[in-house]
Amino acid sequence: MNKCFSKDCANESETEFCPECLLNGGFKPKDYVSARLDNAYSYHAPKGDQTARYEAIRSKAKELAHMIDELCPNSREKSVAQTNLEQTTMWANASIARNDKEGIK
Repeated sequence: MNKCFSKDCANESETEFCPECLLNGGFKPKDYVSARLDNAYSYHAPKGDQTARYEAIRSKAKELAHMIDELCPNSREKSVAQTNLEQTTMWANASIARNDKEGIK
């Protein structure tokens, strides 16, 4: 069944938008959204001191993770704390990868 957003489209699509309509102008993303999405879904090779900064963030997060593991009783809350710490680490590193083009000055 056609799920495309275009009423005139006769293509079968596995997703909400068929690739042909997307490529042929049926969907025009805003430039700033497109640039943000391109950045979010691109590989960012480490530059300059980025690798060292990634490691510094991971090292401090690991230290806190061990502290949480030692001081907190096993519980849902402890698991959530560990999960959120892992997310914090990943997002902090993503901030560097996605937004730091020339290193910290």
